[in-house]
Amino acid sequence: MIPLRSNFDTVHAPLAHWAATTPHAIAIDDGVTRLDFAELFQQVATRAETLKQSHPAAVCWVDDISDTNNAVPLLLSFLSIISANRTAAVSDPDWPPSVREQIFARVAAGVGAETAPDVATASTPFYIGFTSGSSGLPKGFRRNHGSWTSSFDISLESFGAGAGATILVPGRLSHSTFLFGALLGLWSGAGIRLQSRFSPTAALDTLACKGLEGAGAMVTVPSQLILMLDLAQRRALAPMPDVQLLMIGGAPWTRARTPELQALFPRARIIEFYGASETSFIAWTDSDSALPDHVVGKPFSNVDVRIDASQPNTPGLIYVRSPMVFKDYVTLNEQSDQPALLRDGDWLSVRDVGHLDEQGRLHLLGRQQRMLLAQGKNLFPEEVESVLTAHPAVHAASVQGIPDAVRGVQVTALLELTEAISADALSAWCRERLEPYKIPRRFYVCDDWPLTPSGKSDHKQLALRLSTSDASSSSLRPL
Repeated sequence: MIPLRSNFDTVHAPLAHWAATTPHAIAIDDGVTRLDFAELFQQVATRAETLKQSHPAAVCWVDDISDTNNAVPLLLSFLSIISANRTAAVSDPDWPPSVREQIFARVAAGVGAETAPDVATASTPFYIGFTSGSSGLPKGFRRNHGSWTSSFDISLESFGAGAGATILVPGRLSHSTFLFGALLGLWSGAGIRLQSRFSPTAALDTLACKGLEGAGAMVTVPSQLILMLDLAQRRALAPMPDVQLLMIGGAPWTRARTPELQALFPRARIIEFYGASETSFIAWTDSDSALPDHVVGKPFSNVDVRIDASQPNTPGLIYVRSPMVFKDYVTLNEQSDQPALLRDGDWLSVRDVGHLDEQGRLHLLGRQQRMLLAQGKNLFPEEVESVLTAHPAVHAASVQGIPDAVRGVQVTALLELTEAISADALSAWCRERLEPYKIPRRFYVCDDWPLTPSGKSDHKQLALRLSTSDASSSSLRPL
């Protein structure tokens, strides 16, 4: 394992180190392609040199691989781009064609027009990822090498020996949580097992396997663990004692199921971490069913947290200062998403609200704005409402989240209709315009639509009606 607080300045720097010291150790295996560190470094170096000669611009899009069951080409493309001192922009295969075209064009006209540096340093941008924006287009965020090298180091320091084990990465690399897990496994030299299309059966098989085919650690989101636990119980699978670490992020974990998870992986350390696309890691905790749901843990040792509250000892905006925060947004919309972020010198807030208790634990009480977390991804209700109200049958819409043990929240739409329409028709309308996780799974009709004094939809009142509604309620009726 590389030493804590390594001397590597860039995300790709360890590739040469491991190619020289452990050349035949398996670096990447996705069930289709297997590369050791020597082979990986050679392929990346060759591609990077070609890219330097042919692509002077600072930003390159990671190759859009049509075979989503083979994740190795996508990761090779990413590593080659950053090894050429370029910034790798990672698209989402779920983007509708019109969204993809707009994002590519606007990135090209913005940061894509910059010239690539001759030498990459810790402060050089290496990655553009995307999260949902408050308008129709996803929001691009840009990171420097140092923000993730610091994150790798603090993972190895905080999570114990398991963070240096071979890591199972069971998700698309367009999701920053899984991309981070893949790069952490290469950073530590332990290697990764990739599964770009999640399968609970395949994930459990990998974790149960010994030797070169197995994995001692896993980075995951709660919905995956729920499916794995349910499958393990149906099949009465034996415990898997070789698993050392589970790293859970992307959405709150249902801690009532932690004992089941510990029984399946009896020697594993089960870690929950909290952060955001803009901040990276903020806090973490060992999972414990006795912990209150809103406790997200103590801040990482390289993170400072302050609470800006209107009165002492009350919840307020969470501000963070750390070497892991992002560089900036990549403006894609006519109106920037920057107002959603607050800066105060080195301090940054994504408008989460919470407080620190006497033990130094951070309590996350919610988002200041209406953003939801669905399947580990940010979802802005305004975007879905805009799509719904564009349908001729819909006069007004309010998108809410119902707690869901698998998905984090179940996206639900409350509607004021102008004419009759079926739920299937509205779902089809949304599928043509939205990524799958944004599509409402339930629709309710409200005939007595509440408005605020200014004449806008009263989303708080609608959320209250939904929380107290049932199938026989006269306030809301299922569509």
